Amino acid sequence: MRAARTAASYGARVAIAEAGPFGGTCVNVGCIPKKLFAYAAQFRDAFRDAADFGWRLAAPAFDWPTLRRNKDREIARLAGVYERLLAEAGVFIVRGRARLRDPHTVEVAGERYRARHILVATGSRPVKPPIPGAELGITSDDAFFLERLPARALVVGGGYVALEFASILNGLGVRTTLAYRGARLLRGFDAELGERIAAELAKKGIDVRLRANPARLDAGIEVAFEDGARERYDLVLFATGRRPNTGGLGLEAAGVALSAEGAVIVDRYSKSSVDSIHAIGDVTNRVNLTPVATAEAMWLARTLFRGEPTPVDHENVPTAVFADPNVACVGLAEEAARARFGAVDVYTASFRALRHTLGARDERVFLKLVVEPRTQRVVGAHMIGPEAGEVIQGIAIAVKAGLTKAQFDATIGIHPTVAEEFVTMRAKTR
Repeated sequence: MRAARTAASYGARVAIAEAGPFGGTCVNVGCIPKKLFAYAAQFRDAFRDAADFGWRLAAPAFDWPTLRRNKDREIARLAGVYERLLAEAGVFIVRGRARLRDPHTVEVAGERYRARHILVATGSRPVKPPIPGAELGITSDDAFFLERLPARALVVGGGYVALEFASILNGLGVRTTLAYRGARLLRGFDAELGERIAAELAKKGIDVRLRANPARLDAGIEVAFEDGARERYDLVLFATGRRPNTGGLGLEAAGVALSAEGAVIVDRYSKSSVDSIHAIGDVTNRVNLTPVATAEAMWLARTLFRGEPTPVDHENVPTAVFADPNVACVGLAEEAARARFGAVDVYTASFRALRHTLGARDERVFLKLVVEPRTQRVVGAHMIGPEAGEVIQGIAIAVKAGLTKAQFDATIGIHPTVAEEFVTMRAKTR
């Protein structure tokens, strides 16, 4: 959508083919409905905390159909807004699934369209592991449309989606187990974040099991784990990976090279192995985040239609995991920074947020700065805690700008806030 609208604003004649509702994964079965569900799940702790601040409330009761109905209404509204914005930008909308016939021809619903440039931005889809009985489980796509909440759920995985849905289900009153085959959660993130978030999720009541992997699902739903354990659940949600949506598009016949997992292989300008065909977003399996895809769209539109060749810039991309508590980061993990620079200075802080000091909750905030010692540039910032995504968005500007630890230290904090700790950490942890 962003590529179509931006290209049209530069004077290009643009058509867009879409078989489903506009908005892709993010709007329909991703970021937006997931964040709405996460908000709903956080009210449980808010009700509990309210008593510590003097509020007396009747016992709250949660109604899943109300949340689902209101979510569906908002998502339908957003999809309509996006379609209207495309039309207002002058983009010609073609309804149906597209298939390439040659490097300049696309067929949709029996009609053929010729174009100088073709852009593939078909995203990715969740996949289930190849184990017996996997069909008894669901994926994140299905979770948004459950008829009722289960009493007991198993979430399988250790990444964004797994942690977020484990937190959502747990917050809505479901007895939740999170099982991951690895030794720590959030592979690819800073190791300390993965270790600490496991402890925080456990404090929330989630049964976190590491080095635990289902071997099969039997009727019931009974799950047999690789270590021999067997347990019964009402729902199993697989959050074990995604695959690019490249099947049936005619890409290979058009000469487009694909990776082993089916992603479109592109250069730094998002061009495929065929000069006239480009690809952006999750279908390229580079940095699979919605804001990255929209940035790639704008860079490509400048390259093709504004005469400004603009390579993709995936350096210092901030990201957040909307688990409870939030995890967010920008820049290099400590391990990656050590691999790149040989040595780093690390600053950390861990404490109970002021909000939690009047009650019995032992939820702890964690903040971390990774500094390159020669230039003293801050090359990584990491956080676990409330609204971590909101905090790191601001810190990301500083990291992207290449600011030094001294410049962080010279910045006056806003007191009392959690975020002020990013400018008050003076002593090196290591």
